[in-house]
Amino acid sequence: MSELSPQARAALADFLDILRAEAGLAGNTLEAYERDLRGFLEQMATAGLTRPGAVTAAAIVDWLERRRAAGRAEASVARELVAVRMFFRTLVREGDLERDPTLLLATPQLARILPHTLTVAEVEALLSACQGHAPLSQRDHALIALLYASGARVSEAVGLTTQGLEHELRVVRLYGKGSKMRLVPLGERARDALSRWMTDGRARLLVGRKAEHVFLSRRLEPLSRVDAWRRVKLAARKAGVQADVSPHTLRHSFASHLVEGGADLRAVQEMLGHASIRTTEVYTHLDAEHIAGVHRLYHPRG
Repeated sequence: MSELSPQARAALADFLDILRAEAGLAGNTLEAYERDLRGFLEQMATAGLTRPGAVTAAAIVDWLERRRAAGRAEASVARELVAVRMFFRTLVREGDLERDPTLLLATPQLARILPHTLTVAEVEALLSACQGHAPLSQRDHALIALLYASGARVSEAVGLTTQGLEHELRVVRLYGKGSKMRLVPLGERARDALSRWMTDGRARLLVGRKAEHVFLSRRLEPLSRVDAWRRVKLAARKAGVQADVSPHTLRHSFASHLVEGGADLRAVQEMLGHASIRTTEVYTHLDAEHIAGVHRLYHPRG
């Protein structure tokens, strides 16, 4: 077996993070997905296909045939194929790949997992839960405000540098997949939270020292993805939000609330950094569910 490339490891980690946030799967189920996908990606690497984007439909068919020839039970092969298809479907949805190599393969029909989103009231509770004068409270409040106000991926938020901030904080410069830059406007409340952190809490934490990254740990190191996840989850617990909340949940909430409010889908696509409008169209399904829910609640024959 070949070692996974950095690209394959990152893609696998992102996929598992998204599954954890959106589907609420049990730990043993996530472990099974990781085991199946790691084995698949190692087989692809052995065949010289070290990046997920290099994997072809023909390579997947060859892998399936080798699994069957090795005596693997058909049910197990089907389960592994489900994991592979979900993996590539998610990469396309997130804008990491332009094409899904499993698209034309005969695979079990998968139920569509729509992204979980928070209500506006839950977002407000989340932001209120991390307010405070302490530097790290200001940091957490600014981080969550930024994630919700801009739809930034967690990697984009923790990678944000002071050079990515416009002087009046009306826009934020985010660097997405493939180092593609996009400008996303910030609302007044997000600007206030970010300004408070930059001029007060962050300044007190640095005590005259300099740092390139916007969000810093207690040790003045750039905040890691894992730390960002932990801070968001801690705020959710403090707020009493029952849903499994992650930075990705805030990204989805940003997009779905914009669509519900009547935002143009292509504008939402630009702000999210999606390569294809098809990736963004999932939020029209969420909006349709919201409208149907309103109808059921208020229509006399709902």
